[in-house]
Amino acid sequence: MKQDGLFDTEESGSAPLADRMRPQTLEEVVGQEKWTEKGRLLHQALSVGKVPSLIFWGPPGCGKTTLARVMAQQSGYRFEALSAVFSGVKELRQVVARAQDARTATLLFVDEIHRFNKSQQDAFLPFVEDGTLTLIGATTENPSFELNNALLSRCRVVVLQPLTPEHVAILLERALHDDKRGYGGQGISIEKEVVQAISQQAAGDARYGLNVLETLLALSKAAIDAGTPLGLEQLSTALDQRAALYDRAGEEHYNLISALHKSLRGSDVDAALYWLARMLAGGEDGLYIARRLVRFASEDVGNADPQALAVTLQARDSFHFLGSPEGDLALAQAVVYLATAPKSNSVYMAFKAVQKVAKKTGNLPPPAHILNAPTQLMKSLGYGKNYRYAHDYEGGYVAQEYLPDALAGSQFYQPVARGFEREIQRRMAWWKKMKQQQEEEDQ
Repeated sequence: MKQDGLFDTEESGSAPLADRMRPQTLEEVVGQEKWTEKGRLLHQALSVGKVPSLIFWGPPGCGKTTLARVMAQQSGYRFEALSAVFSGVKELRQVVARAQDARTATLLFVDEIHRFNKSQQDAFLPFVEDGTLTLIGATTENPSFELNNALLSRCRVVVLQPLTPEHVAILLERALHDDKRGYGGQGISIEKEVVQAISQQAAGDARYGLNVLETLLALSKAAIDAGTPLGLEQLSTALDQRAALYDRAGEEHYNLISALHKSLRGSDVDAALYWLARMLAGGEDGLYIARRLVRFASEDVGNADPQALAVTLQARDSFHFLGSPEGDLALAQAVVYLATAPKSNSVYMAFKAVQKVAKKTGNLPPPAHILNAPTQLMKSLGYGKNYRYAHDYEGGYVAQEYLPDALAGSQFYQPVARGFEREIQRRMAWWKKMKQQQEEEDQ
């Protein structure tokens, strides 16, 4: 049975090279021998004809979808495929209905399963539990953080490794010499250095490497027709003309999150929205962006607008509940709020300073007067002696030292005169004045 989407196996010339060259058997898979060799989990599962529910966890291009496809094809199971980016509980119910009607073992592959929220993940449980579905999920995110414990307990996590340049080179050579699916028999001459360069450039992503090779050959038709060997010069031209790839695990990932963070800090709302859109369009996990926005709310807005932290947490919860694309707007709302909020890094700087002092000074004891004294011995040692209960004093404030004696009088937090921190400045100034007055009265 031919399925739409992830499991299309059409080998026409119009299909992308990476799809045409996708391994058809477990033996053709490279780089994941820990799981595919004879006697290993996946090979053993196919040998006994019983595929367990699995979670494939690994970086882009390491073979998650390929392995799922191979397991489906070689197991003899009926298979279905969903993408968590485009599907929800409605589509799952349709899959379950078809599986129940078929009355045969059904393997369901769910790409980017981490994009399902917790309640959506719960919907799998009864059907995995009763054997209606064998689930294979693929994720680039740590399953411990992104998947329900109940779902994880019913699946075996298979940790896939990034492909090495040598692995990618094997796949490139296979494409160049395969007569049916690749470019074998077409008289293509390509220098060895080109294959090596593409393999290095791919950074473990087989699809990326095959896409680069396909682009190179498409742009070099005249040279190929003339019998000219393709070298690094033609590769450089192809790379320049190829659309930039947003790699969630690579340098571009960090470049764009840095651009978003600095645009927010600079209160440039338009730039911040642009970088948010770029990241989402590139496939970045919205929950990762949400986590960075929460961090920004404390680091760069702080108490200048305490509401910023609540806004970002609500945006995170909204995205987690809705998923993408519906939840993208909640992230955009949080970005606009943060970009236009007053900024202060006073909390960030204060905490850094106090961490440094705490590490340097070691285990300084608290002042004796703020220690509890539940026993007579502790009272005899001076615990709690002369403690002043703040609520008994005017304004709910009383002057007394709370820092260790060696740090008495230290001030780490320096609020700025922006946003709500202006009010904090006013309060701290009042407390300082009251302290001076009380100390003068005590003398």
